[in-house]
Amino acid sequence: MVTAGPTPAVVRARVRHRRNRPFRYEFAHRTTMWLVDAAAPDAAFPRWLRPLASIRAVDHFAAGDDRPLLAKVRSFLDAQGLGWSADRVLVLANARSLGYVFDPLTTYFCLDAEGRVEGVLAEVHNTYGERHCYPLAVENGAAAVDKEFYVSPFFTVEGRYDIRTRLTGDRVAVAISLSQEDETVFTASVDGPLSPATARRTLAAVARNPLPSHRVSALIRWHGIRLWLRRLPVIPRRPHEAPEGMA
Repeated sequence: MVTAGPTPAVVRARVRHRRNRPFRYEFAHRTTMWLVDAAAPDAAFPRWLRPLASIRAVDHFAAGDDRPLLAKVRSFLDAQGLGWSADRVLVLANARSLGYVFDPLTTYFCLDAEGRVEGVLAEVHNTYGERHCYPLAVENGAAAVDKEFYVSPFFTVEGRYDIRTRLTGDRVAVAISLSQEDETVFTASVDGPLSPATARRTLAAVARNPLPSHRVSALIRWHGIRLWLRRLPVIPRRPHEAPEGMA
């Protein structure tokens, strides 16, 4: 059973990336994320604050679909033939600010009526505006899935992701490693403490990091330029076909 703390929650998250091949390259940065209930994703944000911070269903799963987020999650589960009840779904996400959102990884913890984790959805967004979602049948917080989606222009679309997730009453964490040709070539993680999103904490978090999506997007491009300057080959992007339930 997941003993999740109060939601919505502010997450003072630490993000880490490390590339292992053909050379070592790593970085870490702080950002603000939110753990929310998919049934009420905007509960943390007063209406007057939503131009600066909001979590909107239209930014997830099928673009242009304005159904509530929980309905979109359950529709995706049905389309994938998954038997999860998703009685409650907790979502770790970036917020939209000033009309812009970029959330490289949105994580959905699908819980049954007793609070047990039935599975996890890992929704990945790339900088080309494409979306993909991996359903993960987790066991003891761990899962593995084949890579199917173009994310970094410096990695081919092949290999296996090993993913570990953790959600407790005071902390959330997601760690991912990519293996290609039996070698771990890349690892990434996000983790941070959960703090109840009271009005005061929410305002302080937004004031501390008012443009999180803009910053994350700029950092990705900055590190991409640095890798390109080190003559890392660019892999051509192939057409992406969204999985059932996202088109």
